[in-house]
Amino acid sequence: MDLSIAPGSVDDAPSIVLLRNAVAAQLTAAHGRGHWSSCVTTKAVSRELRESQVLVAHSRGELVATLRLATKKPWAIDVSYFTGVAKAFYLHGMAVHPPMQRRGVGRELVAQAKLLAQLWPAGAIRLDAYDSPAGAATFYSSCAFREVGRVVYRRTPLVYLELVL
Repeated sequence: MDLSIAPGSVDDAPSIVLLRNAVAAQLTAAHGRGHWSSCVTTKAVSRELRESQVLVAHSRGELVATLRLATKKPWAIDVSYFTGVAKAFYLHGMAVHPPMQRRGVGRELVAQAKLLAQLWPAGAIRLDAYDSPAGAATFYSSCAFREVGRVVYRRTPLVYLELVL
């Protein structure tokens, strides 16, 4: 597979919006409406590109996957569940184009995120995933993240996962 992974730029914002919204639609079709059904806007993605480290994966010139690493803790994460490290990245907004899923694209994107985090340097990458069939906890576990807790935040069951670097 012809796959290139690089930092995202403001020019990628429209493609990231299309990708993330396509994945939200796929999850909604497969699992019904839920928090995963939320769509993003170009304005929000442009802000993420300015405030975070965004990685994008292209295959044959088409954006096929993305994720965002941020230093700001998400609203639903309780840091008491995680390993004490001086600095951590929080992984958000990972999406792989539905026809490219289960082909190693997500795993490659996570591997590049890990390298980026080590260069920053961060002591860990943390995330929360939905504790439901629509969630990606199993995928992240297969990428060496370890489950550190389960919580319900605003009626949303979440799994906390961490990759210590």
